[in-house]
Amino acid sequence: MQKRKLGRTGLEVSVLGFGGFHLVEITSAEAARLLGAYLDQGGSYIETAASYGDGISETKIGRGVAHRRAEYVLATKSMERTRAGFLAQLDTSLRSLKTDHVDVMFMHAVQTVADVDAILGPGGSMEGAVEARTAGKIRFVAISGHGRPDAMKEAIRRHTFDVLMTGFNYLDRFNYPGIEAELLPLCVERGVGVIAMKAMGDGYLYRSPAVALRYTLGLPVATVVAGINSAEMLATDLDIVSRFTPMTDAEKEELYRSAPELGDYVCRLCDKCRTADFDPQKVFLLEGLFDRQMDDMRVTDAARYALRERLRHWFQQAELARTEYQALPSKVDPSKDYSALSALCPHGIDIDRKLKIAHGKLSSPQYIA
Repeated sequence: MQKRKLGRTGLEVSVLGFGGFHLVEITSAEAARLLGAYLDQGGSYIETAASYGDGISETKIGRGVAHRRAEYVLATKSMERTRAGFLAQLDTSLRSLKTDHVDVMFMHAVQTVADVDAILGPGGSMEGAVEARTAGKIRFVAISGHGRPDAMKEAIRRHTFDVLMTGFNYLDRFNYPGIEAELLPLCVERGVGVIAMKAMGDGYLYRSPAVALRYTLGLPVATVVAGINSAEMLATDLDIVSRFTPMTDAEKEELYRSAPELGDYVCRLCDKCRTADFDPQKVFLLEGLFDRQMDDMRVTDAARYALRERLRHWFQQAELARTEYQALPSKVDPSKDYSALSALCPHGIDIDRKLKIAHGKLSSPQYIA
């Protein structure tokens, strides 16, 4: 399997990483088989977190492949924000993983500047990470986060992190454009290794796995971590990465135009509907922050509806979106007809309808559009 350099760490990792979240859904024996098969095919990056099943994922990885520890780069994560809490959790993780060190240790779910302050402040988890690194328990210190990247940008500017991981996919590029436009170039500039997660949009892009993986692998990332819980899923992912070629600009534009998950509802941020008096994109960006533009108030398929309902508030930024909407100088007027803007949209979006849905979401705890 192709390998790429992980920033300035000196590590090389396979382009397909094995994410441990979904190991909690299968038996230890099946987890061991999948992890072993992944390593047999040249995979070399295995990642988990202390919070995945309250340590169950770490335990299954330790039981399954600790005897092959030299063959893979191992990463885990902690949401502890104090030195003492971080060190205690790290020791528990090492016991579960049956190893004396992890290669990459993430400060997990860095969502706010308050998280950054706690991590980097006196008595924060960074003090624990430095201590653990000196003791040889971790090699590289990393951060991870979800959704809007403001806190992650702040962290990278304030501290020399070795690795960063966040979501990259062709749906959320239109919900959190700062990830690709601002955070990714900042990491590349500073030599921070970038690991991509959520290439499938947490499963929302399940109809397009080959396209989704190809899109994310085409970005300047070292590896794409995929959650895997079946032999069929592993085989599919391995086949896709074995045939990987980067998308051309024309192919990306066609993807943005025709992807079924974008359809005639997700704003592509093309600026075409902006007028001198009003910019609908500002509203749609906040709708993306609110629920990833997933709820289009159409119910066409029960399974997709259930998936949408599970994922749309996954990053818990809805209240932030509502707060920022209230501060907008120009909000949606529900009584106004915005239909003329629809003719300006090259993607067939009913701008009038979408604006009123977004206004409902952003204006009321129980929105009516």
